[in-house]
Amino acid sequence: MKFLKKIKLTVLGVWFLSIVGCGAILMLLFNWMNTPRTIRTISVRGECLTTAPRDKTAITLRVTTLDKSAAESMKKATRQVAKITDFLKSQDVEMQTTEFNSYEKTEWNRDEQKSVSLGIETTIAVEVSSKNIETIEAVLNEFVGNENVFSENLRMYTSAEVLKPIMEKCLSVAVENARVRADAIAAGDNKRAGKILSVSYETSGGNNVMYKNIAPRMMAMGAVTETASMDVGGSLVSKDTDVSVAVSATFEIK
Repeated sequence: MKFLKKIKLTVLGVWFLSIVGCGAILMLLFNWMNTPRTIRTISVRGECLTTAPRDKTAITLRVTTLDKSAAESMKKATRQVAKITDFLKSQDVEMQTTEFNSYEKTEWNRDEQKSVSLGIETTIAVEVSSKNIETIEAVLNEFVGNENVFSENLRMYTSAEVLKPIMEKCLSVAVENARVRADAIAAGDNKRAGKILSVSYETSGGNNVMYKNIAPRMMAMGAVTETASMDVGGSLVSKDTDVSVAVSATFEIK
């Protein structure tokens, strides 16, 4: 019986020591897992340069009327704008009113040495845009030269729906460019770039006013601004929109 008791005590002792040992190992493992690891990182820049086609043409038609009566001045302006919008409804265009104001117009009278009122001037501006430049030319032919109607800010630009996917693709290229640079630097230490820890980016799209294939008579109408560039044939020339993306990325080094 004493022999069996000794065996039981020995087994219990071993079992207890095993539990204590396992607990100690688990504690060490837990402490190791919770010990902050020093992560080696590398920060690099990546770039992407591309272009986007200018797919839309726009023009602003400005109606300006002057009358001693404020009500009559507004009526004249709104009647003229109604004629413009009625015509535009039959065209494949987008339009929006960008300005509507009415104020007293004055000028300095040198003889009387004072400011005198000329009447109430009302201005309404409508921006017209289309994917077809011939449509914009038709609008100009219809209204430029009409009384109280003036054209300005003729331009070609890249629409948001065309620019967005090109910009997103360029961003992806810029990130990949940054990874290639990070890999090249890490290779000197026989390492490679791992996951991205952080990234920031800057974008730009030079959607400047330029022109293309616009008939010379449109220039005679006074529709072209000073920013237009001319080729030797007298036509206006358009360049694609320059798109650039620059990223600053931080990678984990493995």
